[in-house]
Amino acid sequence: QVQLVESGGGLVQAGGSLRLSCAASVSIFSINVLGWYRQAPGKQREWVATIVRGGGTNYADSVKGRFTISRDNDKNTAYLQMNSLKLEDTAVYYCNAITFSGPTSGNYWGQGTQVTVSS
Repeated sequence: QVQLVESGGGLVQAGGSLRLSCAASVSIFSINVLGWYRQAPGKQREWVATIVRGGGTNYADSVKGRFTISRDNDKNTAYLQMNSLKLEDTAVYYCNAITFSGPTSGNYWGQGTQVTVSS
């Protein structure tokens, strides 16, 4: 089992910044894909960003150039740095981890952290 705990959400004005954290209960090296997703009220959960074991990253077009995903291997933690926040970034943000093999193979989700962007 892999447990993920998000933190760092909160209330921020449009144009501001937040950094979300996702602490994993296992070595981050064992995780093949780490991602951030979000779900706004009344909408489906959508993909935001991904970082793979080799370090490659990908972003949804809606956040490209504003958000940065990264990880700290020593702390077993992934981050989502969010800059130039917009009202439409308001959502619950979820961390996701996918491991392809071994005793912790599977698809895991954190409990989510609320991000609210105000005008």
